Amino acid sequence: MDHHLRTFVTVVEYKNFTRAAEILHITQSAVTLSVKTLEKSYQVKLLERTNKYVRLTKAGEILYHHAKEILAKYDHVKRLIDDLSHQASGPLSIGSSYTFGEYILPKLISNFKRKFPQVTPNITIRNTEAIVTQLLRHELDLGIVEGRVDHPDLLVRPFAKDELVVVVPADHPCSKKKIIELQDFKDETWILREKGSGTRQSVEDVFAELDFSPNSTMSFGSSQIIKESVEAGLGVSILSESIIRKELLLGTMIGLRIKGFPMIRDFSYVIYDSEFRPRSTDLFLEHLSQFSPLI
Repeated sequence: MDHHLRTFVTVVEYKNFTRAAEILHITQSAVTLSVKTLEKSYQVKLLERTNKYVRLTKAGEILYHHAKEILAKYDHVKRLIDDLSHQASGPLSIGSSYTFGEYILPKLISNFKRKFPQVTPNITIRNTEAIVTQLLRHELDLGIVEGRVDHPDLLVRPFAKDELVVVVPADHPCSKKKIIELQDFKDETWILREKGSGTRQSVEDVFAELDFSPNSTMSFGSSQIIKESVEAGLGVSILSESIIRKELLLGTMIGLRIKGFPMIRDFSYVIYDSEFRPRSTDLFLEHLSQFSPLI
């Protein structure tokens, strides 16, 4: 049954029977047979198919959602058994939130690959909320986040500290200061990450604790866009100091700290709470434990 499910999922994701056959290295008739076998087994139509499109029925949507989880578990079990007799190898699926994933993770992966060249990391960069969703669907081996995560099926472990700073353009009136009062920035346009982002969560926590409510905000889905917007004078923001080091050195952006209120948060790894994990996951977690704190 698992090969029928894999065929069905491939058809759905490529929206084409011929393409699915090419990907799976089987005939198109074999693809059609797998789909028909599933439809006969469940006694429902799973796909609407014409010359122009392949579309899921409601029953197909349900099967596709669960088939992804079932196949991920098949693959997980196979890797666990392979680990008993082979050196760690194969794919390692890592999901990371933007701050860590875009600015810090590449160097960590490079160092890890030098130690374990047979492991192939696959990296997904999304916000904290999306990473947690993928972990719960068994689509990732581990996640690295900066937001809060609280779920009974997940194990969350901090491994490094990160400092946030208020960032302003170089020509901002307060750019010569090192310490500021947040209330003095009430009339500024604040450029924030999108909802679901760990950085957005951290900023909202700061605002709530200091009873601060900006008059104007904008939100973007990337720290890079926020950096460029601040440099262009569109507003101010709060970002991890680790991602603006180049701009600080070049003098295009200034990092300020809030008087009496250091903004420190954790980088944490998140894994499914199970005693059985692929060896490659444990090796990467060990590698991560040797990561030097940022502050």
